[in-house]
Parts: sequence; C-alpha cells; structure tokens
Amino acid sequence: MKVVAINGSPRINGNTHILISVVLQELEKEGIETEVVQLGGELVRGCSACNLCWQKKNQRCEIDNDMINICIEKMLQADGIIIGSPTYFANVTTEIKALIDRAGAVGCANGSMFKRKVGAAVVAASREGSLNAFHAINNFFLIEEMIVPGSCYWNTGIGFDKGEVRGDKEGLHTLKILGQNMAWLLKTIHKGI
Repeated sequence: MKVVAINGSPRINGNTHILISVVLQELEKEGIETEVVQLGGELVRGCSACNLCWQKKNQRCEIDNDMINICIEKMLQADGIIIGSPTYFANVTTEIKALIDRAGAVGCANGSMFKRKVGAAVVAASREGSLNAFHAINNFFLIEEMIVPGSCYWNTGIGFDKGEVRGDKEGLHTLKILGQNMAWLLKTIHKGI
C-alpha cells in the first residue's frame, strides 16, 4: 500500500509539511509506503476548460508543461492521497486549486479514476479560514467518490512563522489520530479486496 502526499505550500519544510509529516509517520508505523510531492512554489496553470480530457480519456490533462500530470499519475498509482495546503485568504493555495480543478476534471472524465481511494486533507493556518480550505479539498475527494477518514477534530494546525505549528499540541494530536485512522482504513479496505 502507498500514500502520496501533495504539499501545496511554497514554504519548503514549513507548517504544512510538518503537519503532513505527522500523518505520514503514523502510516509508516503501520508499514504503509509514503511519498511527498512538493507542488507549492511550482508554476502551474488552472484548468483551461478545453474538455480534451473528456474527449481523449487518457488519464492526463492536455496542459503538459507543469507538474499537474505528475501529481495525477502519482495519485492514480497510490491507495491513499493526502492533499496539504496552507490557508491563503480563507482557501487553498493557487497550486492546490489548479490540482483540484484539473485532476478533478481528468478523474471524472476517465470514469471516476480516483474512486474508492482514501483521501485526507491537511491544512495549516495562521489563525482563521482553515475550514474553507479543508472543505475545498474534501469536496474534491467526495466528488471523486473517494473515502475520507475522520479524526478527533478538523485536520488543521495553527502556526504563522515557519515551524510554529509544532506548538499546536491539539493540532498535532488531531493529525496523529488522522494518520492512525487512515492506516486502519487502508488496511481494512486492502483486506477486503
């Protein structure tokens, strides 16, 4: 089993990365392979509404000069997908929004190709707005017919300066529980196949 985590923060090893790492540590304890893809900070385009993904049905976006197709391929190969984003003006980063729009269109155009994969949102915020970002990611998962595990609270952590999220004990605990629940769900699904 494998989980790919896509980090939408342009801040390398920042708060979003720290939160994602907490989840990944729990997955790795259960023998689940993990990989982090750094999308934040990359130049990406939004969906151009060309609808070629619906015509070609080749599991790819027609825009092929950025990292989105790499992310789509890694998501397709994984059993679980984590999408992490800091909160920018009460929503996800531009890079994550482009991923949601383009991977979402490709997924739907290709017969719900992410169907029944396990998806988890991880969101960092300096103060407020994290639930809007959390919902944006989860709406993608739900429209793609994915399975979303819960935790003991929303999967968010609070911190502004790089590394400050380490002081959010409740947030770190929430992400740890998320990792445990995601591991349990992945193993349960895998046993049933």
